[in-house]
Amino acid sequence: MTRQDTVNKLNEMRLTTMSHEYMLQSENPTMKEQDFDDRFAMLVDAEYSKRRTNSIIRKIQNAHFDQPDASIEDINYECGRKLNKNTIKRIASCEFIDEKRHIFITGATGSGKTYLSNAIGVEACKRFYTVMYIRTPDLLIDLDIARDEETYKKVLNKYAKPQLLILDEWLLVKPSSDEKRDIFELLHRRSKNNRSIIFCSQYRRDEWYDQFGGADAPLTDAIMDRIVHNGYDIDIKSDDPNKDISMREYYASKEAVSEAISENKA
Repeated sequence: MTRQDTVNKLNEMRLTTMSHEYMLQSENPTMKEQDFDDRFAMLVDAEYSKRRTNSIIRKIQNAHFDQPDASIEDINYECGRKLNKNTIKRIASCEFIDEKRHIFITGATGSGKTYLSNAIGVEACKRFYTVMYIRTPDLLIDLDIARDEETYKKVLNKYAKPQLLILDEWLLVKPSSDEKRDIFELLHRRSKNNRSIIFCSQYRRDEWYDQFGGADAPLTDAIMDRIVHNGYDIDIKSDDPNKDISMREYYASKEAVSEAISENKA
């Protein structure tokens, strides 16, 4: 069998990276000195690494992050806001998902809640967890439409299934009675399957009870019971007003600088 026959068969089996690596080895005279097992291991490693990378890319794409380029390494700790680096590092390990715990990220508009949640979500994708990001208003609209189209259970399962669900703009507006029922059903299913959620909200956890209508709303206690007893708080507070800038502005400026550098290099 010729070398090209081997390449064709590898490509037919969709082992394209291994095929490419095999050709590189064949064209490199020094590889003839390598042991067969070592050379074969290099081929397998190349294919394995490529497939892992592609899997992570797909997971990040399927998560529908608002900021898919968010990174734990790029979190700004000197922006006039109080963030504990050790806490972020511990949460970024994603052990909270295995522990079946939630994360509560609270803070004012522009404090970096979305970026932080997306950075944690990206890190979870890199560890091969299934992740989904959605704004809470969009979630409720999606479920409302599904109810009319008689696909409610299917859509609800879509949000109940991921190992990590990121709910942005949580309780930005007080939910209606129907929306509270939808929230309860989603939280009930995720609680039943021990799935983790990252909540991003302008309201602190002790204010959520009132946002749901307090004691006058029948579902308030049932909803809160499925949330508050099992999580970590990250309350992003202003620490230095002189340095306090919008994180949307900070990360947008950083992205613009990065794009300018890339264009200059091109």
